[in-house]
Amino acid sequence: MHYQSALAEEIRASAARLLAEDVGPGDITAQLIPEHQWATADIITREPAVLCGAAWVDELFRRLDSRVSLHWQAADGDKLEAGQCFLTLEGPARTLLTGERAALNVLQTLSATATATRAYVDLIEGTGVRLLDTRKTLPGMRLAQKYAVTCGGGHNHRIGLWDAFLIKENHIAACGGIQAAVTQARKLASDLPVEVEVETFEELDLALAAGADIIMLDNFAIEDLHVAVEINGGRATLEASGNVDDATLRAIADTGVDCISSGALTKDIASIDLSMRITRSYSV
Repeated sequence: MHYQSALAEEIRASAARLLAEDVGPGDITAQLIPEHQWATADIITREPAVLCGAAWVDELFRRLDSRVSLHWQAADGDKLEAGQCFLTLEGPARTLLTGERAALNVLQTLSATATATRAYVDLIEGTGVRLLDTRKTLPGMRLAQKYAVTCGGGHNHRIGLWDAFLIKENHIAACGGIQAAVTQARKLASDLPVEVEVETFEELDLALAAGADIIMLDNFAIEDLHVAVEINGGRATLEASGNVDDATLRAIADTGVDCISSGALTKDIASIDLSMRITRSYSV
């Protein structure tokens, strides 16, 4: 419930930021259009995609003018074909044009993450492996992009620095070792999961001995992932990370790890090509 309420608040706040950024004190070009002119417009995708961002667009136009009606032909998480119209808007022409770029920006970005996630999820279908995101998100868009990952069929890793321990190389060095770091984590918050990142089999053994809940196998070769799964024997949840792409993803999943995390889902994305076209303009 906390996540859902935080996401709802983020949608409201980000819509306000998007409009402040793009509209500022007012859209001077839109003022060229008569105030009584209304229009109908379609938003289409020019390439296959997985839709994400509907709630942001609803909020944008709600803030601009409540007279705008939005007719969605698809929902977040739906697959779209190239050339497909997925949203029709009707209302004051000025408002539609003022909100156009902000709406397209959020849709093209979040749909990009959802689309990339779905492509990866499809590649590991049938393995039972969960695809996870990371904290490598676009600045200010953490909750939005993590929501987009779920629309693509992926799963969220920790949301931030407060909801789970992730003990990495520098934490281990500063704490004096894996055992010391895990022990301190249990003292600080025994109810939170403790994950340890390891780079060698020796560190894997130490993390298992320390009782880590989750172990991240960082940049392990495929053959080494197979060995790590055998060493683990089901004691901890194993997460593979690093060198994850279209060519390696399925092979990593087939090693028997429990999950794979990839920063590419949120940081190495290419915006979806979307456009809005007015299909009718009339006076009221």
